[in-house]
Amino acid sequence: MHRSNRIGRFGLVSLAAIILTACAGQKEPAEKLIGDIQASVTAASTEAAKYIPEQLMDVQTQLAALKASFDKKDYAAVVSNAPPVLAAAQSLATAAAEKKDAALKALDDKWTALAGSVPEYLTAIQNRIDFLGKKANKKAAAGIDLDGAKSASSDAMSLWSKAQAAFATGNLDEAVKTAQEVKSKAEATASSLKLDLSAPSAKS
Repeated sequence: MHRSNRIGRFGLVSLAAIILTACAGQKEPAEKLIGDIQASVTAASTEAAKYIPEQLMDVQTQLAALKASFDKKDYAAVVSNAPPVLAAAQSLATAAAEKKDAALKALDDKWTALAGSVPEYLTAIQNRIDFLGKKANKKAAAGIDLDGAKSASSDAMSLWSKAQAAFATGNLDEAVKTAQEVKSKAEATASSLKLDLSAPSAKS
């Protein structure tokens, strides 16, 4: 009986040793997996934060959970759960690049549309100002703040130059934002001049 108890205790000790050895053996691969995930996240973080923030946050949350398991020395859980997280982390760069390309295409399309309409608006406004500024058209200019329209038109033209400069340097985001502001100013100025920008004559 005494001998049996000794054998039993020896068996438990041996089992514990095997488990500890197995855990220790998984520490290095667990550490490498976490390192690989962290490296992928770091490399993609700038673009991912801008274009796919939710996807990035999801990977970061899973990475934090893996690190918590590692700190608890639960290396087996890390080795078991890390592969899909690594795959998700490695896909961040590609997903962000695809989203960026789509965003840039959308901006390019917006710029093309604005570049086709805004200069025509500005020209139509200037023509209207010139027309109303003539003495022969004093009656048509009655009730219109021509000086205010001239100032607004000048501001719009300056802004349009800034939009073109931004486009020339490849800053599509700024170019489109500024061009949209010019469009809004042009529409407001046209309204004050009783000018219908949608009319064919306004674009001639």
